[in-house]
Amino acid sequence: MKRDAIETIRLPTANRQLQTYHVREPRRFERPARPFTRIAYAAAHVVADPWSARDPWLEAAVDWDATIAFRRHLWSWGLGVAEAMDTAQRGMGMDWVSSLELIRRTLEAARGVPGAVVSCGAGTDHLAPEPGLGIERVIAAYEEQCAAVEKLGGRIVLMASRALAACAKSSDDYARVYDRVLAQVREPVIIHWLGEMFDPALDGYWGHADHGKAMDVCLDVIRKNAVKVDGIKISLLDQDKEIAMRRRLPKGVRMYTGDDFNFAELIEGDREGHSDALLGIFDAIAPAASGALSALAAGDRAAYHDILAPTVPLSRHIFQAPTRFYKTGVVFLAWLNGHQEHFVMVGGQESARSLLHFAELFRLADAAGLLADPGLACRRMRQLLAVHGVA
Repeated sequence: MKRDAIETIRLPTANRQLQTYHVREPRRFERPARPFTRIAYAAAHVVADPWSARDPWLEAAVDWDATIAFRRHLWSWGLGVAEAMDTAQRGMGMDWVSSLELIRRTLEAARGVPGAVVSCGAGTDHLAPEPGLGIERVIAAYEEQCAAVEKLGGRIVLMASRALAACAKSSDDYARVYDRVLAQVREPVIIHWLGEMFDPALDGYWGHADHGKAMDVCLDVIRKNAVKVDGIKISLLDQDKEIAMRRRLPKGVRMYTGDDFNFAELIEGDREGHSDALLGIFDAIAPAASGALSALAAGDRAAYHDILAPTVPLSRHIFQAPTRFYKTGVVFLAWLNGHQEHFVMVGGQESARSLLHFAELFRLADAAGLLADPGLACRRMRQLLAVHGVA
């Protein structure tokens, strides 16, 4: 597909020079005309309130209207919303009180959108991983959050627990916690295994630093509680590990890929199965993700890969180490594309990436055809350059 250059901007390079870059016209995507053949959630970001007097490192200040408007944008492309997850800066600026309010508002908005799907993060993040913390308190914390989400009518994504990782003595403690919590949920949940590359505090989750041994523990929990498990989302950024686990899941339990490096192949699948999607990158590439999934539903695998192939380098850049700072790139792209009027983040996380990182993100988003309004994107990129003293 030929895309003509329509804007010019000078972007910084690693050799401390400004280089002329020609921005091309964006790709055009159609809203989905038929259901997808894959379940697809976008883990959605929050929009900060720049007018708030709150200190951003200490308290979350959210622009609720802009935040909910972005969820409507995701629903309009046929994507579900995974709410109050790590993409929404859960545990990196958003506490449980703010997250529960986010869940309430999103569920309320979803009721007015035909076909809107929402699943909501429930964890233990209101419980500090302090010395002397016991397993029973972790269970109680999970129970509290699950009950709060269910009271609002939400479906649960059972998030990994920093508190559990801090106090568990063995894999038996993980099994004990998950068995107790899963026995009480009303509807099947999505278990979220978030790797240490996303959150260093979760290193050794399931009682093992070795992912293969950890996988055995997780699979035992799922098999024992299969009636209460809709699926497992793993975020290990390792295609082979995900496929190996996918092939061992009990019948009826889904694999939701959280692999923002290899999502295209994992969603397409192979003769033995495929992964559904619960991805932070789908927040940033919603139109392309929707277009690709529509192509896959129509049996046009060539078009599927044609659309997604240029989004993979973009995603790998956004999620590069330190991976936990990927939210900054997601919000930056939302700002470039006019989904919010500023590049300010909860927790001050807009400062987590370098100017060179943003310049390369701009180039890669353009290469994927995802700068919806090149003129606006260029104006905003120039604003960022000016703030950094680069002109």
